[in-house]
Amino acid sequence: MPTTTLAMHMSDGLLNAQTAVLFAAVAIAGLAVALTKARADLDDRTAPMAGLVAAFVFAAQMINFPVLPGVSGHLLGGALAAILAGPWVGALCVAIVLVVQALLFADGGLTMLGANITNMALIGTAAGYLVALALRRFARRSRAGLLATAFVAAWVNTVAASGGFVLEYAVGGAAGFGLGTAAVAVVGVHCLIGIGEGVITAATVGAVAAARPDLVHLLRTGKQTEENVR
Repeated sequence: MPTTTLAMHMSDGLLNAQTAVLFAAVAIAGLAVALTKARADLDDRTAPMAGLVAAFVFAAQMINFPVLPGVSGHLLGGALAAILAGPWVGALCVAIVLVVQALLFADGGLTMLGANITNMALIGTAAGYLVALALRRFARRSRAGLLATAFVAAWVNTVAASGGFVLEYAVGGAAGFGLGTAAVAVVGVHCLIGIGEGVITAATVGAVAAARPDLVHLLRTGKQTEENVR
């Protein structure tokens, strides 16, 4: 299986036209919900953080790190964005990055943009945040707890996003590879990429929390959230 098919950014031709259209619709619907829900998390303090998160994810995705001979990975950023800015804003941040990369840098095929957004901005971000939310009490206890929570959430984010790739390929794969081969290769490699994702996410979240813990969405109290909604 060529290493190019292992990239999380799906290229044109991996899915048939019907499946590409289907997941484009899923992406549009998901982003519409995120856009509506994100308003509750944005205020004068958190809006700049959202911009910084999107910029950081964009820059970090341009840097690859090796995971196997001939195979490299890069930050997906869903869990990072969700922990810092909330799941809805985080999903939008990752989606914006993917759109810019596809349009300006040809990173991921335009016909696969819906599938890429579904995997990385929706599935990955949701999975990572749900894990972080489940571990939030642990994360609030200590710096070590926060770093561990960020690491686990980021690893799950990466593996879940690769699972989305496999699901889409099962629905309408058009690259000529068997589903089993694609699943083992993609998920297996991204289990390793998730380790790098976890390290970067933990380091970044830890740095922000050390300087401004009030800007870390995961650490904010229910009272703070209620004030934003008002």
